Amino acid sequence: MTDRVTLSQISSRAWEHPADRAALNTLRALPGFDEVVRKVAGFLGERGIRLLFLANAVKVGPRQRPDLDQLYTEVLETLDWPRRPELYVSQTPVLNAMAVGFDEPFIVINSGALTVLDREEQRFILAHELGHIMSGHTTYRTLAIILIMFGLNNLPFLAGLALMPFQLALLEWYRKAELSSDRAGLLGIQNERAAMGTFMKMAGGDAEKDQMNLDAFMEQAAEYEVDTNAWDTILKILASALRDHPFATLRAAELQRWVARGEYQAILAGNYIRRGGEGDRPLSDDYVDAAGYYGERTRDAVNSLGGMFDRARGAFSDAFRGPGK
Repeated sequence: MTDRVTLSQISSRAWEHPADRAALNTLRALPGFDEVVRKVAGFLGERGIRLLFLANAVKVGPRQRPDLDQLYTEVLETLDWPRRPELYVSQTPVLNAMAVGFDEPFIVINSGALTVLDREEQRFILAHELGHIMSGHTTYRTLAIILIMFGLNNLPFLAGLALMPFQLALLEWYRKAELSSDRAGLLGIQNERAAMGTFMKMAGGDAEKDQMNLDAFMEQAAEYEVDTNAWDTILKILASALRDHPFATLRAAELQRWVARGEYQAILAGNYIRRGGEGDRPLSDDYVDAAGYYGERTRDAVNSLGGMFDRARGAFSDAFRGPGK
């Protein structure tokens, strides 16, 4: 596809998911959170972060993977981002990429992504990661990745801090930030089927000599969205609580909803917030929008937690009572 619209001076606010903004502001408000960020950044420093992630990667440029370098240039032009964060390829078989760093963030794309994804799907991944940088996500993403990599108990400079609440809140925001950057990815590629095909390959890899059907995958995503009762929603919340990424089917369905609401087409038509024109948005507005995102299903699930504990209590009582008692 060569007729992509250049989104001149687009602000990241144009695509940011309200649940992302609400979760991040809630995270920042946690007592002691600033101290955690300060200790991690101070211990490793900007150079330490770069060394940590670049020990076994190749820097992309005009003489190194020039095709990928050109693709990256096109992404930067489509999203009209004047700075050029460094791009690296890591010899890692997992289909993934990341934007990390504090003062000078950069992008690392795994070799597995380049092997499994076609050119347009790679464009989606690059635009997704650039979206993280444009939204200012990288400081908190880097913090989350470090905590995931090393574990809470293996960072001596965080000794004495009760980190589990931070970890859960950080991962909750991390997942919501992915939903924002999925929107940036779609704006960077402007090809809905290629974007959804990326999620399909994230979920099931490359078909190689077999066949994959995107329509069937979208039907599967719709099926996952349907909860027959509040217990289904609770199980989904528990299954994702310690994940750093949302499930691929959920991401596909959420992006499809954004398209269906008309917001994506409105941006392509030029109706979007420009950089410098964001204004001040009250946090309460983000909470209202986020509540709309979570919807009645989640609120009903929370209200049903008492029923969940009642069932668990009954199950344990039955187990210990034994047969015939």
